[in-house]
Amino acid sequence: MHPRWLSELWRYRDLVYFLAWRDVKVRYKQAVLGGAWAILQPLLTMVVFTLFFSRLAGIPSDGIPYPLFALCGLVLWGYCSGVVAQAGQSLLANSNLITKVYFPRIALPISTALSGLIDFGVGLGCLAVLFVYYGVEPAWALLWAPVFLATLIVLSLSTGMLLAALMVRYRDIKYTIPFFIQLWLFVTPIIYPTSLVPERFQSLIGLNPLVGIVEGFRACLFPGRSVDPMLTAMSVVITAMLFFLGVVYFRRAERAFADVI
Repeated sequence: MHPRWLSELWRYRDLVYFLAWRDVKVRYKQAVLGGAWAILQPLLTMVVFTLFFSRLAGIPSDGIPYPLFALCGLVLWGYCSGVVAQAGQSLLANSNLITKVYFPRIALPISTALSGLIDFGVGLGCLAVLFVYYGVEPAWALLWAPVFLATLIVLSLSTGMLLAALMVRYRDIKYTIPFFIQLWLFVTPIIYPTSLVPERFQSLIGLNPLVGIVEGFRACLFPGRSVDPMLTAMSVVITAMLFFLGVVYFRRAERAFADVI
Protein backbone atom coordinates (compact mmCIF):
# COMPACT_ATOMS: atom_id res chain seq x y z
CA MET A 1 0.00 0.00 0.00
CA HIS A 2 1.94 2.97 -1.33
CA PRO A 3 1.42 6.22 0.63
CA ARG A 4 1.12 8.11 -2.67
CA TRP A 5 -2.60 7.38 -2.80
CA LEU A 6 -3.06 9.48 0.35
CA SER A 7 -1.42 12.54 -1.18
CA GLU A 8 -3.49 12.04 -4.33
CA LEU A 9 -6.66 11.79 -2.28
CA TRP A 10 -5.69 14.97 -0.43
CA ARG A 11 -5.36 16.84 -3.73
CA TYR A 12 -8.92 15.80 -4.58
CA ARG A 13 -10.32 16.61 -1.13
CA ASP A 14 -12.68 19.25 -2.54
CA LEU A 15 -14.23 16.60 -4.78
CA VAL A 16 -14.69 14.31 -1.77
CA TYR A 17 -16.52 17.07 0.10
CA PHE A 18 -18.66 17.83 -2.95
CA LEU A 19 -19.64 14.17 -3.40
CA ALA A 20 -20.45 13.84 0.31
CA TRP A 21 -22.67 16.93 0.28
CA ARG A 22 -24.34 15.72 -2.93
CA ASP A 23 -25.20 12.43 -1.21
CA VAL A 24 -26.77 14.31 1.69
CA LYS A 25 -28.92 16.47 -0.60
CA VAL A 26 -30.02 13.51 -2.76
CA ARG A 27 -30.96 11.50 0.33
CA TYR A 28 -33.60 14.00 1.45
CA LYS A 29 -34.53 15.55 -1.89
CA GLN A 30 -38.32 15.86 -2.26
CA ALA A 31 -38.82 14.14 1.10
CA VAL A 32 -41.77 15.66 2.96
CA LEU A 33 -40.07 15.38 6.35
CA GLY A 34 -36.58 16.09 5.01
CA GLY A 35 -33.82 15.75 7.57
CA ALA A 36 -36.34 14.77 10.26
CA TRP A 37 -35.94 11.21 9.02
CA ALA A 38 -32.51 11.18 10.64
CA ILE A 39 -34.32 11.47 13.99
CA LEU A 40 -37.42 9.41 13.24
CA GLN A 41 -35.70 6.30 11.88
CA PRO A 42 -33.70 5.33 14.99
CA LEU A 43 -36.45 6.46 17.38
CA LEU A 44 -39.24 4.53 15.63
CA THR A 45 -37.04 1.45 15.33
CA MET A 46 -36.26 1.75 19.06
CA VAL A 47 -39.98 1.87 19.88
CA VAL A 48 -40.70 -1.20 17.75
CA PHE A 49 -37.78 -3.12 19.25
CA THR A 50 -38.88 -2.17 22.77
CA LEU A 51 -42.45 -3.36 22.17
CA PHE A 52 -41.60 -6.65 20.48
CA PHE A 53 -38.32 -7.74 22.00
CA SER A 54 -38.51 -6.27 25.50
CA ARG A 55 -42.22 -6.25 26.34
CA LEU A 56 -43.38 -9.31 24.37
CA ALA A 57 -40.27 -11.48 24.08
CA GLY A 58 -38.86 -10.46 27.46
CA ILE A 59 -35.29 -10.06 26.23
CA PRO A 60 -33.12 -8.68 29.07
CA SER A 61 -30.93 -5.59 28.81
CA ASP A 62 -28.44 -6.10 31.65
CA GLY A 63 -30.15 -3.67 33.99
CA ILE A 64 -30.24 -0.83 31.44
CA PRO A 65 -33.63 0.63 30.42
CA TYR A 66 -34.35 -1.23 27.20
CA PRO A 67 -35.07 1.88 25.07
CA LEU A 68 -31.62 3.22 26.02
CA PHE A 69 -30.02 -0.17 25.49
CA ALA A 70 -31.58 -0.54 22.03
CA LEU A 71 -30.91 3.02 20.88
CA CYS A 72 -27.21 2.77 21.82
CA GLY A 73 -26.87 -0.12 19.41
CA LEU A 74 -29.24 1.22 16.77
CA VAL A 75 -27.40 4.53 16.37
CA LEU A 76 -24.14 2.68 15.66
CA TRP A 77 -25.86 0.07 13.53
CA GLY A 78 -27.73 2.68 11.49
CA TYR A 79 -24.47 4.37 10.49
CA CYS A 80 -22.64 1.12 9.74
CA SER A 81 -25.42 -0.51 7.70
CA GLY A 82 -26.13 2.71 5.80
CA VAL A 83 -22.49 3.25 4.83
CA VAL A 84 -21.97 -0.40 3.85
CA ALA A 85 -25.10 -0.44 1.68
CA GLN A 86 -24.44 2.89 -0.04
CA ALA A 87 -20.66 2.59 -0.35
CA GLY A 88 -21.09 -0.89 -1.80
CA GLN A 89 -23.21 0.60 -4.59
CA SER A 90 -21.19 3.81 -4.96
CA LEU A 91 -19.09 2.74 -7.97
CA LEU A 92 -22.00 1.36 -10.00
CA ALA A 93 -24.16 4.36 -9.11
CA ASN A 94 -21.46 6.68 -10.50
CA SER A 95 -20.47 4.60 -13.52
CA ASN A 96 -20.92 7.53 -15.93
CA LEU A 97 -18.54 9.64 -13.86
CA ILE A 98 -15.96 6.85 -13.65
CA THR A 99 -15.85 6.26 -17.41
CA LYS A 100 -15.52 9.95 -18.31
CA VAL A 101 -13.40 11.69 -15.66
CA TYR A 102 -10.26 10.70 -13.79
CA PHE A 103 -10.21 11.03 -10.02
CA PRO A 104 -9.24 8.66 -7.19
CA ARG A 105 -12.10 6.15 -7.26
CA ILE A 106 -11.70 5.59 -3.55
CA ALA A 107 -13.19 9.07 -3.10
CA LEU A 108 -16.65 7.58 -3.78
CA PRO A 109 -16.90 5.20 -0.79
CA ILE A 110 -15.09 7.75 1.41
CA SER A 111 -17.62 10.45 0.51
CA THR A 112 -20.43 8.03 1.45
CA ALA A 113 -18.86 7.46 4.87
CA LEU A 114 -18.55 11.23 5.36
CA SER A 115 -22.14 11.97 4.31
CA GLY A 116 -23.40 9.44 6.84
CA LEU A 117 -21.76 11.36 9.68
CA ILE A 118 -24.53 13.97 9.64
CA ASP A 119 -27.28 11.44 10.39
CA PHE A 120 -24.90 9.73 12.81
CA GLY A 121 -24.43 12.96 14.74
CA VAL A 122 -28.20 13.51 14.87
CA GLY A 123 -28.66 9.98 16.20
CA LEU A 124 -26.07 10.56 18.93
CA GLY A 125 -27.92 13.76 19.84
CA CYS A 126 -31.16 11.79 20.23
CA LEU A 127 -29.29 9.33 22.44
CA ALA A 128 -28.05 12.19 24.63
CA VAL A 129 -31.62 13.50 25.04
CA LEU A 130 -32.83 10.03 26.05
CA PHE A 131 -30.05 9.83 28.64
CA VAL A 132 -31.29 13.09 30.17
CA TYR A 133 -34.88 11.77 30.12
CA TYR A 134 -33.88 8.62 32.03
CA GLY A 135 -31.60 10.56 34.37
CA VAL A 136 -28.53 8.49 33.56
CA GLU A 137 -25.24 10.24 34.22
CA PRO A 138 -22.33 8.77 32.19
CA ALA A 139 -19.09 8.03 34.02
CA TRP A 140 -15.58 9.18 33.11
CA ALA A 141 -15.34 6.15 30.81
CA LEU A 142 -17.30 8.27 28.33
CA LEU A 143 -13.95 9.74 27.29
CA TRP A 144 -13.20 6.40 25.60
CA ALA A 145 -16.32 6.60 23.42
CA PRO A 146 -14.53 8.40 20.51
CA VAL A 147 -12.20 5.38 20.19
CA PHE A 148 -15.16 3.10 19.52
CA LEU A 149 -16.85 5.62 17.23
CA ALA A 150 -13.67 6.03 15.17
CA THR A 151 -13.29 2.25 14.91
CA LEU A 152 -16.90 2.02 13.75
CA ILE A 153 -16.29 4.58 10.98
CA VAL A 154 -13.17 2.76 9.75
CA LEU A 155 -14.95 -0.62 9.87
CA SER A 156 -17.93 0.70 7.89
CA LEU A 157 -15.69 2.32 5.27
CA SER A 158 -13.48 -0.77 4.96
CA THR A 159 -16.43 -3.11 4.43
CA GLY A 160 -18.02 -0.70 1.95
CA MET A 161 -14.76 -0.37 -0.02
CA LEU A 162 -14.38 -4.13 -0.34
CA LEU A 163 -17.98 -4.65 -1.45
CA ALA A 164 -17.80 -1.74 -3.93
CA ALA A 165 -14.67 -3.11 -5.60
CA LEU A 166 -16.07 -6.65 -5.69
CA MET A 167 -19.41 -5.50 -7.10
CA VAL A 168 -17.81 -3.98 -10.20
CA ARG A 169 -16.60 -7.43 -11.27
CA TYR A 170 -19.18 -9.64 -9.56
CA ARG A 171 -22.65 -8.11 -9.93
CA ASP A 172 -24.19 -10.80 -7.73
CA ILE A 173 -22.79 -8.87 -4.76
CA LYS A 174 -25.57 -6.34 -5.35
CA TYR A 175 -28.17 -8.93 -4.35
CA THR A 176 -26.23 -10.36 -1.42
CA ILE A 177 -25.60 -7.04 0.35
CA PRO A 178 -29.14 -6.74 1.84
CA PHE A 179 -28.97 -10.34 3.08
CA PHE A 180 -25.47 -9.77 4.48
CA ILE A 181 -26.60 -6.63 6.33
CA GLN A 182 -29.66 -8.38 7.76
CA LEU A 183 -27.58 -11.32 8.94
CA TRP A 184 -24.99 -8.96 10.44
CA LEU A 185 -27.73 -7.30 12.49
CA PHE A 186 -28.75 -10.55 14.16
CA VAL A 187 -25.19 -11.64 14.99
CA THR A 188 -24.48 -8.26 16.62
CA PRO A 189 -25.76 -7.43 20.14
CA ILE A 190 -28.17 -4.70 19.06
CA ILE A 191 -31.38 -6.36 20.21
CA TYR A 192 -29.87 -8.52 22.95
CA PRO A 193 -26.85 -8.34 25.31
CA THR A 194 -23.83 -10.60 24.82
CA SER A 195 -24.64 -12.23 28.16
CA LEU A 196 -27.57 -13.88 26.40
CA VAL A 197 -25.27 -15.68 23.94
CA PRO A 198 -24.71 -19.35 24.92
CA GLU A 199 -21.35 -19.95 26.56
CA ARG A 200 -20.14 -22.24 23.76
CA PHE A 201 -20.44 -19.34 21.31
CA GLN A 202 -18.89 -16.66 23.52
CA SER A 203 -15.42 -17.28 22.08
CA LEU A 204 -16.72 -16.82 18.53
CA ILE A 205 -18.69 -13.58 18.85
CA GLY A 206 -15.50 -11.52 19.00
CA LEU A 207 -14.79 -12.45 15.38
CA ASN A 208 -17.55 -10.00 14.51
CA PRO A 209 -15.71 -6.68 14.99
CA LEU A 210 -18.98 -4.84 15.51
CA VAL A 211 -19.58 -6.77 18.74
CA GLY A 212 -16.62 -5.20 20.55
CA ILE A 213 -17.53 -1.77 19.20
CA VAL A 214 -21.17 -1.87 20.32
CA GLU A 215 -20.42 -3.46 23.69
CA GLY A 216 -17.51 -1.10 24.33
CA PHE A 217 -19.60 1.95 23.43
CA ARG A 218 -22.37 0.85 25.81
CA ALA A 219 -19.84 0.23 28.58
CA CYS A 220 -18.54 3.80 28.14
CA LEU A 221 -21.98 5.30 28.56
CA PHE A 222 -23.31 3.53 31.65
CA PRO A 223 -21.68 3.73 35.10
CA GLY A 224 -20.70 0.48 36.74
CA ARG A 225 -19.89 -1.27 33.47
CA SER A 226 -16.40 -2.05 32.24
CA VAL A 227 -15.00 -2.36 28.72
CA ASP A 228 -14.00 -5.91 27.77
CA PRO A 229 -10.34 -5.51 26.72
CA MET A 230 -10.30 -8.75 24.72
CA LEU A 231 -13.39 -7.87 22.67
CA THR A 232 -12.09 -4.35 22.13
CA ALA A 233 -8.66 -5.54 21.01
CA MET A 234 -10.19 -8.05 18.60
CA SER A 235 -12.43 -5.36 17.09
CA VAL A 236 -9.55 -2.93 16.58
CA VAL A 237 -7.23 -5.58 15.10
CA ILE A 238 -9.85 -7.04 12.74
CA THR A 239 -10.93 -3.54 11.67
CA ALA A 240 -7.31 -2.57 10.93
CA MET A 241 -6.86 -5.76 8.88
CA LEU A 242 -10.06 -5.09 6.94
CA PHE A 243 -8.98 -1.52 6.24
CA PHE A 244 -5.59 -2.64 4.95
CA LEU A 245 -7.19 -5.37 2.82
CA GLY A 246 -9.86 -2.99 1.55
CA VAL A 247 -7.42 -0.29 0.45
CA VAL A 248 -4.99 -2.75 -1.18
CA TYR A 249 -7.69 -4.63 -3.08
CA PHE A 250 -9.52 -1.44 -4.08
CA ARG A 251 -6.34 0.20 -5.39
CA ARG A 252 -5.43 -2.86 -7.44
CA ALA A 253 -8.93 -3.39 -8.81
CA GLU A 254 -9.56 0.26 -9.73
CA ARG A 255 -7.23 0.06 -12.73
CA ALA A 256 -9.90 -1.95 -14.53
CA PHE A 257 -13.00 -0.16 -13.19
CA ALA A 258 -13.51 1.99 -16.29
CA ASP A 259 -13.22 -1.09 -18.55
CA VAL A 260 -15.51 -3.44 -16.67
CA ILE A 261 -18.11 -1.17 -15.08
